[in-house]
Formats: sequence, C-alpha cells, structure tokens
Amino acid sequence: MSNSAPSSRLPRWMTSFGPQIIAALIVGLILGLVAKYTGSTADAPNALGEALQIIGSSYVALLRTAVIPLIFFAVVASIANLAQVTNAARLAWQTLLWFGITALISVTIGMGLGAFMQPGANTGQSAPAEYDGKTGDWLGFLTGLIPANFLGLGASTKMTDGVATTSISFNVLQILVIAIAVGIAALKVGKQAEPFLAFSASMLSIIQKVLWWIIRIAPLGTVGLIGNAVASYGWDTIGALGKFTAAIYIGLALVLFALYPVLVRSHGLSIKQYFSGVWPAVQLGFVSRSSIGTLPLTQRVTERNLGVPSAYASFAVPLGATTKMDGCAAIYPAIAATFVAQFFGIDLGLTDYLLIALVSVLGSAATAGTTGAVVMLTLTLSTLGLPLAGVGLLLAVDPIVDMGRTAVNVAGQALVPTIVAKREGILNMELYNAPRNGDPFADDSVAATASQSEANSVTS
Repeated sequence: MSNSAPSSRLPRWMTSFGPQIIAALIVGLILGLVAKYTGSTADAPNALGEALQIIGSSYVALLRTAVIPLIFFAVVASIANLAQVTNAARLAWQTLLWFGITALISVTIGMGLGAFMQPGANTGQSAPAEYDGKTGDWLGFLTGLIPANFLGLGASTKMTDGVATTSISFNVLQILVIAIAVGIAALKVGKQAEPFLAFSASMLSIIQKVLWWIIRIAPLGTVGLIGNAVASYGWDTIGALGKFTAAIYIGLALVLFALYPVLVRSHGLSIKQYFSGVWPAVQLGFVSRSSIGTLPLTQRVTERNLGVPSAYASFAVPLGATTKMDGCAAIYPAIAATFVAQFFGIDLGLTDYLLIALVSVLGSAATAGTTGAVVMLTLTLSTLGLPLAGVGLLLAVDPIVDMGRTAVNVAGQALVPTIVAKREGILNMELYNAPRNGDPFADDSVAATASQSEANSVTS
C-alpha cells in the first residue's frame, strides 16, 4: 500500500498558455472597466489606470528590445544557410507575390463591404477639421531604405509644456538591409568570417531563450494592455461610427476566418494546426496593437509551430512585419476611403476602386516603418483626391479597430511564409502537425527530432 501523498499539481488547462491568455483578457477587461468608471482617462489616469499603462507599455518595450538583435543575428546567421539554397531568389519572389495576392483579395473584400454597408452614409456627424498629419510617399520609402546609422536607429524630440522629450525609434527595413549586407560580406570574406558567423548563431540562440522568457509572461502583459485600452477609450467612443467599426471587423473576420483557411486548405495543410500554431502571436498582436512589437513572437511561431525553416523565416517575417498588412493596408483603407467618399457625398467610379486596389497592394511599402494604418489611409485618400479631413473623424475609433487590424496583420505575416515554404517543398510537416497541448510552441522533443530533417530539406 502506497503512502505517497496525493498529487497537488494544477490541471493542465490552468497552466496552459492559451487559457492563461484568455484569463488575462478577462482580468484586463474587468480592471480596465473598474479604472474607467472610477475616473481614469488616457490623459489623466488614476492609480489603477496608471498601473495598467505601465504594465502594458513595459511589456511591449520588452518585446521591442528583442527586435533589433533578433532580426540582425537571425538574418546574418541564416545568410550562410540561404547561400546553400538553390531557390533563394525564387523564395523571395514567391513571398512578394503572395503578399500581393492576399492583399488584393483583402482589399476587394473591403471595397465590397464598403459599397454594401454604406458606413459613411447618415452618420449624423458634422464635417471635421482638415487633417494635417503625415502622408506616405514612394520617395520617402526609397530614401528610408538607406540606413542613417549602423543600427537603423532614429530619434525625435517633442516639446510638451516647455519640456523636451526625446524618443528613440528604429526602422525594421533598414535593419534588414544592414543585416543582409553584413551577412553577404561575411560570406565573401570566407574563412576569416567563420568565427563571426559562429558568434552570430550563438547570439541568436541566447536571444531566443530570453525571448522565450518574455513570452512566458505574456499573460501579465495582456492584463496591462487590454486593461489600459478599455480604461483609456472604452467602447463608448464608437458612437455614430458604429457601422464603420462593424464593417471593419466584418472585413477582418472574413480575411482571418474565411480567406486564410481557404489558402491553408488549398495548399494541403490543416486549418486547425495553422490557427493553433499562429494563435499566440495573433492574441498578442490584438492586445499590443503593434506588428513590430509582436514580431519576435510571430517569427517564433512561424518557425517553431508552422515549420518554416529559420533561414527563410528570418527574411520573410521581418519583411512582412513592415510590408504585409492585410488589416492596416487592405481592409482598413478600402472601407475607410469608401466611408470618406460617402460622408462627403462623393461618388466613386470604377477607376477610383482600381486605384484603391493598386495603392493597397503596393502602398504598404511606402508606409513601411511609419504609423501603418493612418499613414496608409492618407496615402489612399491623397491618391484618390478625397478630403483628408475624413482621417480626423476616423481617429476617434482608431484604437478600437487597430486591435483587430493588427491581429490580422500578424496572422498574414505568418501565413505567407508557410504557404510559400509548402509550395517549395521545404515546410517541416512534422513540426506543422505536432500537437500543441495548450502550449505556445510545439514540444521540445518534437522540435529536436525535426531539426535535422528541416536542415536537409532546406539545403536539398
């Protein structure tokens, strides 16, 4: 007869990543409502509101600190592997092609919803003041590719009530350009650069371990992010723009839950495995409202859950984080441009809709590294000759729709490398079909046994 004490281990559903995130969303929502109805606002938060702000912003800051070293060392370390891939140029072309295909379908869905739902008609709102925000342009995109310094960093200073505050930012495309240049140079140098390439691979492993620690505290970050969102602007700001907000979310849902599953299934892949694999990044994208902040997790799930070789994922995912935005650069500008035209009583013709499609497919590159959706909208309105004043009106609900936009962006940024890898025969199906068991990534043992077959498939 055994005298061992009964196990006090918690049920798996309580310790699994997915349920933890869902619980964090509920807790954050409750705390956000409490903060909001006790007087907290975005400009003057109370103690609870300020705590939620600090927790949320601190977690996004942790993720963003991993972006620069992750992209740099991942790209440099993968250049050596890509050099052995005979179809590297084809992979790049296929990636850009599928970026364009999914964007075109998404913008068509957006234009159809805009024409059908008429979100800009009978809003009861008065015309807003002229919007004087920044617009995107192709010249700015091209010049922005040239790094201003080795790390692609930038700084801006803003005066507020006589106090100067300086913020540091970075351009992912510039970091990508620098990393590719350094990686190619290392290959050209040859044997003398081998220690550097080994160092890069070692640094990448260390960064990924630190990233894993950051990801494990995602439920805490989720509480702060969703709580701050609710406390700052709540859901009552929708007001007369409810039809516009509904149209955006219907469009986003059609892309995420209809278009993407069709593409996944048409390539012979499991829809369930795709969603269970990408969902941790989608959840974080929704609450963080930042494709760049979510980038480390997006790249991780693309490699570890969806089975995309790291040599290819380290190129495709960072590129997608700035230029692959089916939410911000396709659904949103299509419906928003239709809204503005209807609001000001301007009829759109076939040429106008074709321009919306063209700008949405190509224009996200012109806004890369900027504040995605708003800049993308101003670019679209400027191209069509529509009043930019409409942007000011839509800014009232921008934080609310931005959550859904970012979630769809992230899902698409993982989708395209997955289907391209499948088409090219380099997708690790063992990892793709591995059981998740409620964890954010496939089991370590599965990943270990699959690593060798991945290396063989990439270099074959």
